[in-house]
Amino acid sequence: MSTHSHADMLPRGTLILAGTLVLFAFTATATVRIAHIPAAASPAAMRAAQQIQLVSSRNLRFSDRADGAVVIVDADRGGTASIVEPGQQTGFIRGVMRGLARERRMRGIGDQPPFNLSLWRDGQLSLTDSVTGRSIELTAFGSSNRATFMALLPEGPAA
Repeated sequence: MSTHSHADMLPRGTLILAGTLVLFAFTATATVRIAHIPAAASPAAMRAAQQIQLVSSRNLRFSDRADGAVVIVDADRGGTASIVEPGQQTGFIRGVMRGLARERRMRGIGDQPPFNLSLWRDGQLSLTDSVTGRSIELTAFGSSNRATFMALLPEGPAA
């Protein structure tokens, strides 16, 4: 009959590495807490601190149509701002809105509250959920993706 030893289950090097990783995480956390290192500021907080002015904004509602199109309505004026037909090269709008709609569904919120699309003096473009407060900085996704949302502002791409 063979003897069974628990000493050979994990190599010593693996245990030392795991212990070092835990110690590093603890040290980094303690350093941040003790030194009172501030968290990275959100873009909205940075704009407020720098007093960056709003250039243009529009409150929009996004809804799916039975044929797969996305209808974008100006929530303040009531007119249709745009219709994203199925098959158009506008996957970015669909992707962004899918993520925001998922968060609303998880919270039991429908599609009636509008989203706010804002262009700022520093050139940044943001989309903010008026209910959850979640904001997406659209400029970070590249110029062509940014342009799809810029076209939804009242002044269009030249804004």
